[in-house]
Amino acid sequence: MAPTVIDLFAGCGGMTSGFTAAGFAPILAVEHNLRAAATYASNFGEDHTLCADIATVSDIPRADVVIGGPPCQGFSNLGSRDVDDPRNQLWKEYLRIVAAARPSVFVVENVDRFLASSEFALLTAEATRLGYALSSGTLLAADFGVPQRRKRAFVIGSRIGPIPLPVGASPWAGVGTVLADLPARPATTALPASSVTVFGVDVPGRFKSLDLHLGRNPTALSLERYRHIPPGGGRFDLPDHLLPRCWREKKTGTTDVMGRMRWDQPSLTIRTEFFKPEKGQYLHPTWHRPITHLEAARLQTFPDSFEWCGTKAEIARQIGNAVPPTLAAALARQVLGFL
Repeated sequence: MAPTVIDLFAGCGGMTSGFTAAGFAPILAVEHNLRAAATYASNFGEDHTLCADIATVSDIPRADVVIGGPPCQGFSNLGSRDVDDPRNQLWKEYLRIVAAARPSVFVVENVDRFLASSEFALLTAEATRLGYALSSGTLLAADFGVPQRRKRAFVIGSRIGPIPLPVGASPWAGVGTVLADLPARPATTALPASSVTVFGVDVPGRFKSLDLHLGRNPTALSLERYRHIPPGGGRFDLPDHLLPRCWREKKTGTTDVMGRMRWDQPSLTIRTEFFKPEKGQYLHPTWHRPITHLEAARLQTFPDSFEWCGTKAEIARQIGNAVPPTLAAALARQVLGFL
């Protein structure tokens, strides 16, 4: 019988994707955002998916493992870094469900700043009170075969003895391993006009992989900027006449913006606005355009069979916020070896 897993703050299901690939059976997923929950349900089943505020969830089954990433904006380098941000407290709801489900193991994902926070110290104390031994640290996705230099914090709590984090030993994969076979020029800038009923509500979807190979309509100025950026380069490669005033006056920092990927290297972290080159290193390694939604999903190691619900911006957030399934699978196999 397959070990069971509960996914909290499930998003579109990146962690569940990895855990199911390793042989786990999902029995409950909780996600507050309707479109993300619809994506999860489309791939793993609506029967066990709750689109709800986690604080309202009371019917909690027993499970072998609980996984999830409580929202991290309060700890993020890109956020306000407000220690009183109420989102920092959501780990308490996570542990409330752990206490009810009594799993042998739980896994928490967050930004690396979380491990230095007072909230992590409080989580450690509460998890210890519940009888869990904790292991924690940061993992680099590229070390596990993900073509992306994405660093995240993970905590493994165990009632069956300490479980160390997995050790990544995969050679780094370049973005070419997942981008090379896709059409150079996306055929459209819009998602198909289709909808599906999930949780009794119509939402945009379900979109297949090639539906997400979406282009944009850059201005002539943007195209001229793109042409000046070499592989591995960025805004510092632009001549002065192409620099906006804010970049011209800021000679340091934000080194990855207007950056171009390299075929033979992993990408930098895929964030939620990867379709905007001014937000990071999101230019295609060869073509004068930002990466598409499908290319971002592949860099996150979502399989092409994955289906998506939502608008373009909503799907982009789902992709950028997810744990790469390949990294999640490595965590799942590590946990499975101790169950």
